[in-house]
Amino acid sequence: MKALLEQSGKDLTKADSIASGVLKKIAGFRELTIILIILVIGAGLSIASPHFFSVNNFKAIALALSTDSIIVIGMTLVLISGGIDLSVGSVMGLAGILTARLWQTYNLNIVVAALIGLLAAVFVGFLNGLFIGKVGVNPFIVTMATMGMCRGLDYVITNGTPISVTNMPAAFRTLGTGLILDILPVLVLIMLIIAVISDYTLRRSSIARKVFYIGSSEKAAILSGINAQNVKMGVYIVSSALAGIAGILTIARFGVAPATTGEPTAMMTISGAVIGGASMLGGEGTVLGSILGIVLMNFIANGIVMLNISVNWTQFVTGAVLMIAVTIDYLMHKDK
Repeated sequence: MKALLEQSGKDLTKADSIASGVLKKIAGFRELTIILIILVIGAGLSIASPHFFSVNNFKAIALALSTDSIIVIGMTLVLISGGIDLSVGSVMGLAGILTARLWQTYNLNIVVAALIGLLAAVFVGFLNGLFIGKVGVNPFIVTMATMGMCRGLDYVITNGTPISVTNMPAAFRTLGTGLILDILPVLVLIMLIIAVISDYTLRRSSIARKVFYIGSSEKAAILSGINAQNVKMGVYIVSSALAGIAGILTIARFGVAPATTGEPTAMMTISGAVIGGASMLGGEGTVLGSILGIVLMNFIANGIVMLNISVNWTQFVTGAVLMIAVTIDYLMHKDK
């Protein structure tokens, strides 16, 4: 009996090792895997719905994922550093809502109003970085607190009533609704520019390497002379700044600023980043992988609409995908 139990234990250990090895092999070409999944889902949806494979629908998907893609870049940095940022959605809302209120009520120049909105977002990132990097408070707690504070300000500024800004200057609205050569949305181009610059920086710069070192082993990074506190502060400032840019672009796109702007964004961007290869334990992640994760999430959301399934299922599916992605991430790294 004892021998049987020992053999059973060995078999389970071997099976676990094989499963872990398979997951690690998948991670080795994660981006290619996501592309294949996107293609399979796209093919299935094009068969299920004649409206999916159309120029207008792809434009709609591209516009929908653009702001999330901008935010997921910052979220990727945060996850690589070993942290998390739950405040991005509320910060996104704050920047856009503040911009709209300053322009509508106080007649500020739209550029000045947008800069103030962006500075407010940067300040939230500074607070996150200060308490996480300098004071040493848990990132989950800090960003949950600033999430609540910013969402509260969103409701205070709007007084619970959406701010209509459809008559904003045409040049500003072009950022969210304009087309280049009647094909490429300006918003998508802005996202692509930010993504390319961020991807290159993350792969090539010495500052980015410090973020990876801190996420892999903060103690070792400190011993090697890296100022982990300053790097963490910079990471959270970048995350909030990108969320602020996304919020301002969202207002330019829709011409309205409700207090609920950005509510599902944190879950969406965390899901996209983890699906794309960013580890919840830190030290791993790419901009390209995270954006592909966002594309996948938006394909799923679009598919729900195309198949005439209630949109109320969208957040449920997002949460389920996040749970699956986090579980896979845990299984891949639990032996480290």
